[in-house]
Amino acid sequence: MSSMRIAYVINSVEGGGASQPVPAITRVLREAGAEVRVFALTPRDRRGLPAMMAAKLDPLVREGGLTDHLAAVLWLKREIAAWGATHIWTSLSRATILGLILGPKLGLPVISWQHAAYLKPWNRRLMRLLQRRALLWVGDSRSVTALTAERLGVPESRLKCWPIFAADPALPQAKPWQPGESLRIGSLGRLHPVKGYDVLIGALARLKADGFIPPAPLDIRIAGDGAEGPRLKEFAQQAGLDSLSFTGFEPQADQFLSRLHLYVQPSRSEGFCIAAHEAMTAGLPVIASAVGELPWSIRQDVTGLTVPPAEIDALAKALAALLSAPGRLSQMGQAARADMLARFSWDHFAATGSAIIERIRQASA
Repeated sequence: MSSMRIAYVINSVEGGGASQPVPAITRVLREAGAEVRVFALTPRDRRGLPAMMAAKLDPLVREGGLTDHLAAVLWLKREIAAWGATHIWTSLSRATILGLILGPKLGLPVISWQHAAYLKPWNRRLMRLLQRRALLWVGDSRSVTALTAERLGVPESRLKCWPIFAADPALPQAKPWQPGESLRIGSLGRLHPVKGYDVLIGALARLKADGFIPPAPLDIRIAGDGAEGPRLKEFAQQAGLDSLSFTGFEPQADQFLSRLHLYVQPSRSEGFCIAAHEAMTAGLPVIASAVGELPWSIRQDVTGLTVPPAEIDALAKALAALLSAPGRLSQMGQAARADMLARFSWDHFAATGSAIIERIRQASA
């Protein structure tokens, strides 16, 4: 096939999640010789748009809602046909289901990227029924790739893993904690039950109740917004956690991370979890739930600690262990940074993506 024109279909241009790496992914596709256009089914908060525009992607965004699926598929059919797509590349459940329905009708091969560790039961059943329509499935991590094989029944011959993260060596680095400073702890994420911030609040409350006295005052910040905000703030207030603040959506995540000494990811479920990997790239040790890719990415007691998800006592114990020796945090963070730059380099990221594109070319010839 002389020229590939990939219609990259995403759920929305909201910030975070699967939209954050789109510029890097499309850069690899373009450098491999493909033309790429992003098609978003709904705008949502539009926080992902600036990075896409900076990458000269000029995404086409449908001014529609989350549940008007017939209108969405008709819009998608019209727009990708008008653009002259040769392939459809989908991301997340809604875009994937619509792409798998539409691709065969237009005679276009479909490549479906899986990011989520959790699928709603109805979406899972639909994707399992439609999975044979995809030319190739791509998991964004080892954990999600294994889940895709298990829950959707995708055979190894049509399944590849492309870790969704490329560590940026230019990311601002966190500075070591100095005696006399507060110990700054942070987390980035939606205020949603899946992120487990109630578990973090519970663990901090447990430390307080047990009389744990850190060697320096704590300054704990959760950056993000979402429907769980009021409940979480009330929970923290009831627990008397004056050191904990909710700072809202953070448009400059790299600057937020560079001001911390320790990063915490208490999620109940994750796929790859870009935020935790960016924290390690910034030179921070990470305490995280052992979910998704995190047990493979965090070297226990070397670059951080992992604990069972939703276990308050285990998280409290991990926090006490690292906060009791704050002078060690920077050493662990530097080990984490070196690990990320070695394991998730841009060259490795690009080589994996280029190999996938070549496989698609050969299968489409």
